[in-house]
Amino acid sequence: MDRNTIAGFLLIAAILFGYAWWQQPSAEEIEQQRTEFVKDSIANAKKIAQQKAANQAKKQQADAIAQDSTAAFFAARTGEAKNIVLKNDKVELTINTKGGVVKKAVIKNYVGHNINVKDGSKDQPNLTLFEGNDQNLSFALATKSDNIETRNLYFTPTNVTDSTLTLTAHAGAGKTLTINYQLGRSYMLHTSVQTTGMAGDFKPGDNQLLISWDDKCRQQERGYTFENRHARLTYKERNGSTDYLSEASEADETIEESLDWIAFKNQFFSAVMIAKDGFAKGTKLKSTPLTKASQYLKQYEAQAATAFDPTGKRATEFEFYFGPNDFRLLQAIEKESKFGNELDMEHLVDLGWPLIRIINRWFTLYVFDWLSQIFPMGVVLILITLLLKLITYPMVKKSYSSSAKMRVLKPKLDEATKQYNKPEDQMQKQQAMMQMYSEYGVSPLSGCLPMLIQMPIWIAMFNFVPNAIQLRGKSFLWMEDLSTYDPIVSWGTDVWMIGDHLSLTCILFCAANVLYTWFTMQQQKDQMIGQQADQMKMMQWMMYLMPVFFFFMFNDYSSGLNFYYFTSLFFSAAIMWALRRTTDDAKLLAALEARREENKKNPKKQGGLAARMQALQQMQMKQQEEMRRRQEELNRKKRQ
Repeated sequence: MDRNTIAGFLLIAAILFGYAWWQQPSAEEIEQQRTEFVKDSIANAKKIAQQKAANQAKKQQADAIAQDSTAAFFAARTGEAKNIVLKNDKVELTINTKGGVVKKAVIKNYVGHNINVKDGSKDQPNLTLFEGNDQNLSFALATKSDNIETRNLYFTPTNVTDSTLTLTAHAGAGKTLTINYQLGRSYMLHTSVQTTGMAGDFKPGDNQLLISWDDKCRQQERGYTFENRHARLTYKERNGSTDYLSEASEADETIEESLDWIAFKNQFFSAVMIAKDGFAKGTKLKSTPLTKASQYLKQYEAQAATAFDPTGKRATEFEFYFGPNDFRLLQAIEKESKFGNELDMEHLVDLGWPLIRIINRWFTLYVFDWLSQIFPMGVVLILITLLLKLITYPMVKKSYSSSAKMRVLKPKLDEATKQYNKPEDQMQKQQAMMQMYSEYGVSPLSGCLPMLIQMPIWIAMFNFVPNAIQLRGKSFLWMEDLSTYDPIVSWGTDVWMIGDHLSLTCILFCAANVLYTWFTMQQQKDQMIGQQADQMKMMQWMMYLMPVFFFFMFNDYSSGLNFYYFTSLFFSAAIMWALRRTTDDAKLLAALEARREENKKNPKKQGGLAARMQALQQMQMKQQEEMRRRQEELNRKKRQ
């Protein structure tokens, strides 16, 4: 390659580079080109997305047209959602035409609490049980080609009055799905679901209506922990008893029995679904506790099925109860039901275990109903306390009399048993004490049994008061609401074991408990001898710690319950003080000595529990003596 050729190549390269540099766009031109490119890209993306959506819509429409049932209900899947209200003097129920079910339930004449306000102010004259997406209900039917879910359908309303409503979803010529509503005079809503002209659309033998029902149970009262303890998913087995899922933790159960009803319950109000033909075996129930910050108590879920007639000749019927957990009202609701079944809905009011329930059912309820017609609720609690003290007074007096007898006999017992101070002699000491009790006609256990008899009454009131809706919103003295706590001091955050407040009635209850414990300890200390007295000193500390434990337990409980326990303990302490003041120890000891002399002249064979205890002690002494003899024999053999 000669010099001229090289020069030619360099000249061509210079021309090309020069032309490229001359044709390079400016910065403004580059930015304009980039902007136009982005705009073109966005426009192209939108066109592609619109084309995909149009193709998808065409495909769905084509698929809907290809299947008769789905095509018909496809038309019912578009429309306008409207709210229609059914109401009477008790409730106001809002039904939405989309889905065709109740979306809001307002219970009248029960105040709605503003739980965001610490003083528990009442911001609404009526209570909203649920609204919006708090509760969702859907019925489902499986056809040959598709699954029909009412939550996806828009219904046409007819027959609209304050108490009646007919909702119809059209599925084609002569084919409809109809939901009828009829509101009763109180809290019961009668519902029926029925199809027309669709017998050929269902699979042969498919005769069940599937039900999906869920609810976020609202916090209605100020005390979250206390209310949450009484909120539970409850159900009744058909021709059986009621039961419920655990309220303390997440629970998920499949019920192997058919059910009459399912209830989403909080402390004072419930939403109950009753099936005329019952819910089929295999109903799935779930209850999930929610956090305090959510202002909801629990998430309830139910997946169930009931009988359905594909021919449309017979409707599937339900009844819904949206109302208070009032024992007498729930008893009357059964008469309002059109199904004629034994519903036992009064079991939504928890009156306790079988024995406790009997006390509350046949005593406390009647007394409470009678007194509440005359007196304010706070006075009713005081009068019930006095009545129960009057009924149990003979047992309390007998208990105190037995303790007093043991107290005046204590010096004589100390003298008679002073030779049995060694630990190995304690059985002989106990036997000597029982012998003296027998001579004087005193039973050491007679003071315990009457007190044990009173325990069911305490437990009965523990179950009754928190479930008495009559106390809700009722004030007395400083207590603004007897159904919840009465704070004297409140703060913004929860403190471990205490919460965000101090309840005055809880403090009074614990103070009364300390006073009553002191009286009891004094009474028992006066009758203890030997090692019993030493053991009693240790027991005293445990007994005085109980009020502290009760404070942490009851600080969040209702003021009505704490007030009842306060008055009960106060009167108990007053009765014990009065009995102590009116007991003449000298006269009592003289009477015991006279009985002892009479027993010596006419000895009687000891019987009852005291005789069995003495026999047991003798048997234990024989066993100890036998063990001692064997040990001595063993030691003798070892020495040999």
